[in-house]
Amino acid sequence: MTTIQYPASNDLRELVRFSEKDGTIWLADHRMVLMHTSALGALRKELIGSVGKEHTRRVLTRMGYAAGVRDAELAKRIRGSQSLTDAFFTGPQLHMLEGVVRVTPIHLKADFASGEFAGEFLWENSWEQEVHTREFGQSDEPVCWSQIGYASGYTSAFMGRFILFKEVECVACGHNNCRIVGKPLEEWEDAAEHANYFESDSMLTHLLELRNQVDYLRTTISQQAAAPSLVGNSTGFRHAYDLVQRAAGTQVSVLLLGETGVGKERFARTLHQLSQRKQGPFVAINCAALPNDLIESELFGVEKGAFTGAQTSRIGKFERADGGTIFLDEIGELPLAAQAKLLRVLQEGEIERLGDDRVRKINVRVVAATNVDLQNAVKEGRFRSDLYYRLNVYPIQIPALRERVADIPLLVEAMLARFCTLYEKKLLGVSDKTLQAIKRYQWPGNIRELENMIERGVILAPPGGWIDLEHLFTHVGEVANWECQISPAGNLENKPESSHTASLLDAILGSGIPLEDLESRLLDEAVRRADGNLASAARTLGITRPQLQYRLKKKDGG
Repeated sequence: MTTIQYPASNDLRELVRFSEKDGTIWLADHRMVLMHTSALGALRKELIGSVGKEHTRRVLTRMGYAAGVRDAELAKRIRGSQSLTDAFFTGPQLHMLEGVVRVTPIHLKADFASGEFAGEFLWENSWEQEVHTREFGQSDEPVCWSQIGYASGYTSAFMGRFILFKEVECVACGHNNCRIVGKPLEEWEDAAEHANYFESDSMLTHLLELRNQVDYLRTTISQQAAAPSLVGNSTGFRHAYDLVQRAAGTQVSVLLLGETGVGKERFARTLHQLSQRKQGPFVAINCAALPNDLIESELFGVEKGAFTGAQTSRIGKFERADGGTIFLDEIGELPLAAQAKLLRVLQEGEIERLGDDRVRKINVRVVAATNVDLQNAVKEGRFRSDLYYRLNVYPIQIPALRERVADIPLLVEAMLARFCTLYEKKLLGVSDKTLQAIKRYQWPGNIRELENMIERGVILAPPGGWIDLEHLFTHVGEVANWECQISPAGNLENKPESSHTASLLDAILGSGIPLEDLESRLLDEAVRRADGNLASAARTLGITRPQLQYRLKKKDGG
């Protein structure tokens, strides 16, 4: 029998990065963890004791299936330009690199165009059978459930159809090795029996449905659920939202404080929706955008003939908001004259149109917002002290996004769903590495900046793919700081010392080669060493294939 050889695994080992400072391990863009097999065995035992063997097998099979799908996507990305067989073998090689099991291919026949597949593999040193045997002793049926899920998920995602693997021999059953066979689902006589383990767990689904019903009843009774427009669960967010809820049942004027882009208008709209005024209008005004000579007429209205060009009477924003809520954003930009009239509205609940001496009663709740220090503005004479003290009765500080790191995954998920629907695009989501970078970024523009960046990512990401760093960050340097990688011997290696980098830079600068010529030579050499394989050359240069293609085209004057 012809021995099937794996391709070299150097490219896979280079994908593994250990960052001790950050407490993270990465396989390309996917975050990984190292866990004791004894801990995994304890979890397996706890699950079997809690929900039974069948439900546990289903959970672990689906978990493995999900891992296999992720690795299949990675395999297509890093070895998509190689032969389809070499690209497929990425899965078994990753399974070994991840410490799951040693995989020896016995037979493989795959036609990726037609979807025909038949494969047989030998497993050795399976962690799953080891912990199962240790906890439960010898079994009368195969026990490598998550590994079967992985093999089926990986191959199904790779082939574009459901390929079911079965463990026909298992060490836990007394065999010398574990042996698996895979072929399309419909070619198995007992397909329905085994496909059942890849479906949602009916028991767990029922429990989740019951939990959701309980949560819904609690929400209905307590009315504590956040408004749909607000997303978050961090301490700072919950504190701000709790203050909004408490204010909603009163008529107190509210002052929202926070940096630009933290979502002050959304908090204001939420306050309006939670109040008894929710059936009334919500009128938002950006005070900084109003021309100084039109501020009073915009806010309080104007009578016909009040000034040149006032040919008709017109109501102002406050009258439009009668019975509802008016949101005054950037209130610190109001001129002093308008501040005086606003103070009267707050104190007396009445306005006068410009050019009119008739007083009009209004019933409006004022919600103001600013990103400037109003106390300092009062000291400098730019803001009336009496208005400040009137507004500052109920201040709410909205935390910056960098102070709400725990909310970032929730915000990203909500924004992805919205923009994918808007642009009619299906994506797998944000890669683990990209999400880690998003959490580290300081977000000077807060939620507004995150929203814009996620929208750009949805537009730039390939259909059906992941949003990566290059789709989001255009002006941010390398976020990750890898410290170690895997050597060919399987040991952790530090990256080259900075002295080596300094020597390299000295040699480059001393050569007198112009920067454009240096880049051109570097690109050509990388492509030459990769035998024309652009994907391999791009990995060598530490860039993506599209980036390499763009540079080559630019170099050639295209």
